Amino acid sequence: MKKLFKILAVIAVLLLIAFFALQKKSFPIEDLKKKYTNASSKFLEFDGMQVHYKVEGEGKPIVLIHGTGASLQTWDGWTDSLVKNNYKVIRIDMPAFGLTGPNKTNDYSSKMYVDFFDRFLHQIGIDTFAMAGNSLGGEIAWKYALAHPEKVTKLILVDPAGFYSKEKGNGAIIFKLVKIKWFASLMSKIDTKIIVNQTVKDVYFDDTKITNKQIELYYDMSMREGNRESFSRRVQQVDEEPILDVAGIKTPTLIQWGKQDILIDISLAENFTKIQNSRLIVYDSCGHSPQEEIPEKSVKDVISFLKQ
Repeated sequence: MKKLFKILAVIAVLLLIAFFALQKKSFPIEDLKKKYTNASSKFLEFDGMQVHYKVEGEGKPIVLIHGTGASLQTWDGWTDSLVKNNYKVIRIDMPAFGLTGPNKTNDYSSKMYVDFFDRFLHQIGIDTFAMAGNSLGGEIAWKYALAHPEKVTKLILVDPAGFYSKEKGNGAIIFKLVKIKWFASLMSKIDTKIIVNQTVKDVYFDDTKITNKQIELYYDMSMREGNRESFSRRVQQVDEEPILDVAGIKTPTLIQWGKQDILIDISLAENFTKIQNSRLIVYDSCGHSPQEEIPEKSVKDVISFLKQ
């Protein structure tokens, strides 16, 4: 018994040493602004946050909403093509993520996001628009279309969240770990580099398409002041989300899905095909984010859909 206690004591000491070795301070927002903003970047004081967003191009507006742990740069591969085809592209770093950072209320429910987008878009003068979202952004987009059908002209759902399967749950280990309270507490203090590297690999099917620049972006944004805590809080609130009836959506809808998505399984696409005026495109050899992994192909399909 004494030997067992000694072994456990040694393990505890090693874990303590590892924890302190992995601790890292958050990255100051001003440093990240210098690195990740350009002439099209804007900031608006809204709900106690400095919301980072971009408005690019002229023409019919389309709003692009990123997923959990991502930022508005996830749409870089679509933006130029949309602008060239005469669309006004509005991209936003959502509360909890990117340069916008934490919501002071700590509310990261889809209801909060729907309300946030409605008021924010009205504030910047965007009242009717097409809307596209990936993952959590897809969930926000379809729930927004349910709540405000008169404002959404076209809906694009890219591997959207909103339905979950116990048998085929989220394949990214970090989403499971941060639901454990003690790990979530550690998450707010540790260096996220290893976690980010693995999570980005989980997002992609073809790892060779991942660039060092993308890894650096995801890492830097995860280390922004407050983002580690808000990431954990958002994931912990997923199980509290109500299941809504997508069949109530009347907006013309394009559904895009990576066949090899291990974060939200392709089998869950059947929930969204219940939307009456919808079309599903499945991309082989593609993971959770077609807008990043196969931007040229996925945006070509989007533009074709928008012009119908």
